[in-house]
Amino acid sequence: MNNHENQVENSKFEMILHSAMEFPGVKIERSSFLRKELSKFYDTHIVNNAIATNPAQAGIKSEELDRIAKACISSETIKVSAISAAAGIPGGFAMAATIPADAAQFFAHIIRIMQKLVYLYGWQDMFNDEGGLDDETSNQLTLFIGAMAGVNAANMALSKIALMAAENVPKQLVRKALTQGMIYPIVKTTAKAIGIKMTKPIFAKGIGKLIPIVGAVASGGITYAIFKPMANRLKKYLETLPLASVGFYKDSQVNSGILEVSDLPVV
Repeated sequence: MNNHENQVENSKFEMILHSAMEFPGVKIERSSFLRKELSKFYDTHIVNNAIATNPAQAGIKSEELDRIAKACISSETIKVSAISAAAGIPGGFAMAATIPADAAQFFAHIIRIMQKLVYLYGWQDMFNDEGGLDDETSNQLTLFIGAMAGVNAANMALSKIALMAAENVPKQLVRKALTQGMIYPIVKTTAKAIGIKMTKPIFAKGIGKLIPIVGAVASGGITYAIFKPMANRLKKYLETLPLASVGFYKDSQVNSGILEVSDLPVV
């Protein structure tokens, strides 16, 4: 692939990403989400601690987060598949020209489930104080979506960022790594890879819509087949990172008297 084609693939994904961010409800507010999900199982002290630090640092094991994560994945999968099926009905988004809009909607749900999973497994707010899509946020989103799409380079970059975050590396240094330093070239490689990986299934959805009888079934089915494995892939990857490990934090937490992990109450 030549340099021009690389730029086209990068531009394709970046355009869809920015369009996806315009959909209502795409941004998940971290503290509200964690409070809603964790309060079903844990008392207020643990929930507040999880929000102030992260769930693992509050003593909540990844196995215990697994049931919440699976429920979130199932809910978002049902929503995006239903919307995609409705879009496949002739008279809805039945023309090929609307494929980019459908792709943006698909990625909007990808971004929703991605935020839910990363917040459960220890990451902090994705967006800046104004809630905007700055370069740092855009690059993080690209890497997380890359991990969902099975891009190995994205996994490697996120592992480095996760370790920096777990070790409380100053945020400005993490930002520099994402926007100027060692991580930045990987972001561009990942964006290109996502553009290539997602073109075929999105095109297949569009073709399905042009067949009146099977359009809705094809569109919804392909969405289901793509979305859920991507979400599960990210969940399994996030579980392996230090941010999701109670053991990573256990010694410092117990020694400082923040939390006795063995006494974690479940309500």
